[in-house]
Amino acid sequence: MRRIILAIATAVLAVSALAIPGVAEAAPHHPVAAVSMTPAQREQAAMNWALTQRGKWYQYGTAGPNTYDCSGLVYAAYLHEGLALPRTTYGMLASWHLVRVSTPKRGDLAFYGSGHVEFVTSWYHQTYGAHHTGTRIGYVTWTSYYHPTMYFEVR
Repeated sequence: MRRIILAIATAVLAVSALAIPGVAEAAPHHPVAAVSMTPAQREQAAMNWALTQRGKWYQYGTAGPNTYDCSGLVYAAYLHEGLALPRTTYGMLASWHLVRVSTPKRGDLAFYGSGHVEFVTSWYHQTYGAHHTGTRIGYVTWTSYYHPTMYFEVR
C-alpha cells in the first residue's frame, strides 16, 4: 500500500513540475549537445536565447514563458542550454557554477549588487536583461548611479 501511495505522490509531483511557468518551456533543446559545450559556448548560447525574449514584460517572480524577472530570464536561458542554475540572484551568487571575473566578456553575468542580474553585452557600458517592473526585456545603458558591481563567468 505504501508503494502505491509513493508512486501516486511521485506522479503528482512530476506532473505538477510541468505546470510551473517557465520550467517546461525552458527545457533544453539539445541536452546531449549541451553536455559537450564549453562554458564559453554555453554562455553565448544562453545569451542568444535570452535575446529571443526581447520585448517581453518584466514581472517579479516569473521565469517565463511570457514574462520574466531578472534572474528568471538568466535561469530560463541557462536551463534552455542544459544547465540548471539557482532561480534567484542570491542563489546564483552562492552557486559553484559562477566564477568571479574582473574583465567581463559577452555572455558573462553582471550583478548590480546582490539583488539584480543581467547579461554582459559586447557594447560598452550596456547590459541586457529584465530590468524592473514596467519595463520590457532589452538593453540598458549604465549610469554613474546604476552600474554592475561584479561580474561572473558561468561554468
